[in-house]
Amino acid sequence: MFRKVIFVLMMCVFQLGLCLLLFPVLNGFLLDRQAGQAAQSFLTQVDTPIEETQSTDPTEETIPYQQLWDEMCAYNETLYAEKQVSFDSPDDYEQPSFNLLDYGLEDEVFAVLTAPKINLEMPVYLGATDTHLAHGASHMSLTSLPIGGENTNCVIAGHRGWNGAAHFRYVPDLTKGDIVTIRNLWETLTYVVVETKIIAPNDVDAIHIQEGRELLTLLTCHPYASGGRQRYLVICERIPYEPDTEIDHQ
Repeated sequence: MFRKVIFVLMMCVFQLGLCLLLFPVLNGFLLDRQAGQAAQSFLTQVDTPIEETQSTDPTEETIPYQQLWDEMCAYNETLYAEKQVSFDSPDDYEQPSFNLLDYGLEDEVFAVLTAPKINLEMPVYLGATDTHLAHGASHMSLTSLPIGGENTNCVIAGHRGWNGAAHFRYVPDLTKGDIVTIRNLWETLTYVVVETKIIAPNDVDAIHIQEGRELLTLLTCHPYASGGRQRYLVICERIPYEPDTEIDHQ
């Protein structure tokens, strides 16, 4: 009888240990799946597969969500004109620049970020809140919105792995010449990686708008599993959308 009790206890401990071991894997799978579904739902909503998207002219008055487009353009222009004067605290990044539900959108996904080299496809939310970062990539408020345009630097943040999900885990594998795209409500913006760097968490100057340039900056914690001692930046510059263009990796 005593041996049976010991055996049962050992089996319970074994099963508990197995569950604890498998939980991050299963949870990560579910989170990655949810992010993928959110991205695909957005792409279905805009009704244009990201691989085949041709750049449109978003200045035409017949574009969808015209009011949102106009106000976002004005937001980016004001941000540049005022030199991001309020951009001095990490807490400022969390408040979404726009409430998409107010403009008739069905959910809070504004765009889809892709990086083919690392097999990355993630929904992009406005505002780097804990909830948004748990479910995908997030636009950092008080940086340029992901709609392109001269004198812009859109900063997209993501966890370097989150509860078993990859998220931005492999973003540091991107190198000069790699392609990154943003598919928003109106068009696909194509960027090429031009620089990578490691900065302190409070170094906001590194992600400011640079005059005359059209930039996208991916930001994540560094080193991996360090608790965010530093930040890793992948700085990208916009190029024309040409599916057959070969990128020089030198």
